[in-house]
Amino acid sequence: MTLEAALQLREGRKLVFTNGVFDLLHAGHVQYLSQAAELGDLLIVGVNDDSSVRRLQKGPERPLNRLEDRIAVLEALRAVSGAVAFAEDTPERLIEVLRPEVHVKGGDYTEDMLPEAKIVRTYGGEVVILPTLAGRSTTGLVAKIRANETAGPSR
Repeated sequence: MTLEAALQLREGRKLVFTNGVFDLLHAGHVQYLSQAAELGDLLIVGVNDDSSVRRLQKGPERPLNRLEDRIAVLEALRAVSGAVAFAEDTPERLIEVLRPEVHVKGGDYTEDMLPEAKIVRTYGGEVVILPTLAGRSTTGLVAKIRANETAGPSR
């Protein structure tokens, strides 16, 4: 979805926005996105493009899935109204344009860690930190896969 399409979709509706890499979708992501969607009328997800994922130092092999695939998977979820790619390291520019009523991040963040929180607060928006689902993370999945590869074939 383009930024312009997201703006048209949001007209007159309470917009919830979140962002991230969403490389290997897991139950934690699904729960998080479902809870975020319940906070408004539509949920737009900002997705880091491939070059920004590499800059975020998620690991030398990341992203595992290219941007187009990550967006396709997200947009297939009932909770997600649309996904917009961004090339910057933070979603500040997207937030300045979309001006979501609610900006959501997962419990592995605090509001102090989010440079975009200040922007959301300037126009009266709300920042919500949702709890994460324990034991679910893409980094954990990647580590588990690596450990299995290192252990060799199972018998």
